[in-house]
Amino acid sequence: MRHFYLDFVFTAIALAVAAWWGYSHGGMGGMIATLSITAILAVMEISLSFDNAVVNASVLKGWDEFWKKIFLTIGILIAVFGMRLVFPIVIVAVTADLGVMEVVNLALYNPEEYSARLMAHHAEISAFGGIFLLLVFLNFVFDDKDVHWFNWLETRLAKLGKVDAMSVFVALIVLMVAVSWASAEQSAAVLIAGVWGILVYLGVQVVSGMLEGDLEEGLEEDGSGAAATSAIMKGGIIGFLYLEVLDASFSFDGVIGAFAITNDVIVIMLGLAIGAMFVRSMTIFLVDKGTLDEFIYLEHGAHYAIGALAIIMLLSVKFHVPELITGLIGIAFIGWAFFASLQYRKQQDKSITEQS
Repeated sequence: MRHFYLDFVFTAIALAVAAWWGYSHGGMGGMIATLSITAILAVMEISLSFDNAVVNASVLKGWDEFWKKIFLTIGILIAVFGMRLVFPIVIVAVTADLGVMEVVNLALYNPEEYSARLMAHHAEISAFGGIFLLLVFLNFVFDDKDVHWFNWLETRLAKLGKVDAMSVFVALIVLMVAVSWASAEQSAAVLIAGVWGILVYLGVQVVSGMLEGDLEEGLEEDGSGAAATSAIMKGGIIGFLYLEVLDASFSFDGVIGAFAITNDVIVIMLGLAIGAMFVRSMTIFLVDKGTLDEFIYLEHGAHYAIGALAIIMLLSVKFHVPELITGLIGIAFIGWAFFASLQYRKQQDKSITEQS
């Protein structure tokens, strides 16, 4: 429970703020309604982002304690206040040609119009986040891994992955399909947003590859390890930025889905912030407990859930997909992978017993 101690403290504070906010705007009835919606949003965020925690853990497990602390401090501030509060305000400010303070006043005192302005750009937001997450999924399934969950499928996909830029090729095809679904007014914006999703993903990969080269040179040329330490530090920064972009892509779905439940930006921030705190702590818990090594297919399940979320986000350019379906698909893949991992462990234990 030590991993979640601060989460429970934060939850108590957030719920107290939600209670005050609801009571000040609607008396006892408003307080009860606000507390209920805050709790629903927190549960929704956790259910939508559990696969995010698993993928984060797969990246974070090789990090030292310094970067884990950065992830839990600066990272959580970016996740809670940056992506769940500031980012939607910036989107409305830029697209509506309004000042930031004007948008803040709009969010606080005219939430219906604020929600409408944000939802008007749902297609572009979904295109960026969907394409980025799709590339995360494609690069996982095209990778020639030692462990395969669906052996017949994944071995064949790994062969396709040997073709240069296969994941980008597939992502561009999917993006063009999504653009064809968008309205005439939004098609150009959707295309640009999707291309930016590809560029951001490739940019992280390019910088990461360059830093890996610096690390190898540092190890070869500097016996004291100073250059290597510098490269590792830079690599930690790139890994941190990658996780923040990944979290941003996940949070798009949660933020947009939250406006289907309430237009109150304060309640949305409080509910999603509670969920984001628990997701970060779950990431550290999975790393510290070695859960990904113990449950061998859990990382696979998380990436398949990411692939499903990416497709759903791109489908939402034209079609409305209920948030409940999105959450259940993610939970289904994670649960399936968990039980498949248990079966694998039983088979391994049985094999060891028979050999002994």
